[in-house]
Amino acid sequence: MEKRTPSYIASLKGKRKIVAITAYDYPSAFYAQAAGVDIILVGDSLGMVVKGEETTLGVTLEEMVYHTRAVARAKGEALVVADMPFLSYTDPHQAVVSAGRLIRAGAEAVKLEGPRVEVIRALTAEGIPVMGHVGLTPQHYLRLGFRTQGRKWRSALKILEQAKEIEEAGAFSLVLESIPFRVARVITGNLSIPTVGIGAGPFCDGQILVFHDLLGLYPGKKPSFVREYARLGPAIEEALRAYGRDVMEGKYPTEDEGFSMKEEEYIKFMEALNGGSKENI
Repeated sequence: MEKRTPSYIASLKGKRKIVAITAYDYPSAFYAQAAGVDIILVGDSLGMVVKGEETTLGVTLEEMVYHTRAVARAKGEALVVADMPFLSYTDPHQAVVSAGRLIRAGAEAVKLEGPRVEVIRALTAEGIPVMGHVGLTPQHYLRLGFRTQGRKWRSALKILEQAKEIEEAGAFSLVLESIPFRVARVITGNLSIPTVGIGAGPFCDGQILVFHDLLGLYPGKKPSFVREYARLGPAIEEALRAYGRDVMEGKYPTEDEGFSMKEEEYIKFMEALNGGSKENI
């Protein structure tokens, strides 16, 4: 399989759908790579999915660097994109410094929310590929909340304008989150860069879901657009209960699940314990 680069992802528009997944650690990234996904996004949604917080606003750049490094260790053909967290790109200079830390941690591109045109231009000028993000932007939770965007014609038009600005600024792709599918279809048709939808319907150039959501691992309420391809949460709980029963009943571990030692070494050990006596061995 060919290595996924930003230019390769951009070239997929109109050819085939792009498959993306949000992951936060080495094991999930390993399986995503093995499954042949195109993009692995190290999302700042880790604040909610991994840390159990109510929003993404508490995620720091240091945490994003840590998780990006873990994901990047799962070598494969997927493009690794790292989210730039809240307040890490308030101006172009800060954005370049923040993105540089993520790139050094193993990211091959970064994603940022909103039509930050000057920031995108500054990053691309430094050779850092940028994925945009419009619609529901979780880092604007305090102002917008977690609500579907673009349901009114004026707000839909605004999202389209933002998408065009992001494309013109040099982004190689664009996430459309929680917008009406007909609006997503219009935006996708008006851009030359691919769109990747999450809660944006079937007409985007690709789709992205969170690893934990599609596998039924997240214990909280799942968004209405999530399709669970497995229900691993209940299976994990049952496995842990079975483990607990076996431990309490003395069924785990058995001698076969332990480490042995040579008989002569055991005899010497017991002799030393008994002061040289062979009694009770």
